[in-house]
Amino acid sequence: MAMRQAQLLRRTDDSAMELIELRTEAELKEAFPVMRELRPHLDEAEFLTRLAAMMPAGYRLFALRDRGDIVAVAGIEIATDLVAGRHLWVHDLVTAERVRSRGYGARLLADVEQLARREHCALVALNSGVQRVDAHRFYETRMGYTRTAYSFAKRV
Repeated sequence: MAMRQAQLLRRTDDSAMELIELRTEAELKEAFPVMRELRPHLDEAEFLTRLAAMMPAGYRLFALRDRGDIVAVAGIEIATDLVAGRHLWVHDLVTAERVRSRGYGARLLADVEQLARREHCALVALNSGVQRVDAHRFYETRMGYTRTAYSFAKRV
């Protein structure tokens, strides 16, 4: 595979793993089964439709591959607001269930943090559903994140 700008986050300590930014429809479709584990309400067509609207606005989707197989994905956006200043927002972060607890999520989130530093972000932030207790434990105890807010939503 040719070196692409999207592979800037590739680590040299494990040649079997690489992080790539997904840009083509084929790459996005390949990542859909893993993303669907986090977003089961989406079918592939709606996933692609939403990405087509989100990506021009700054959303980027990264995949962690191990020996060519996508094992985890992260959807991120660099944003600036009055609360955090310039920051990296993690919209989506999921490791394929079949390979959880093998360090892929930590590796992917560490790469996202590295990207945030390179992009001169003050912090990395994310929301996590209240039911995702295991994810909360991962963010807090393994990755050093702090709960800073409650998130509210109302269907209209």
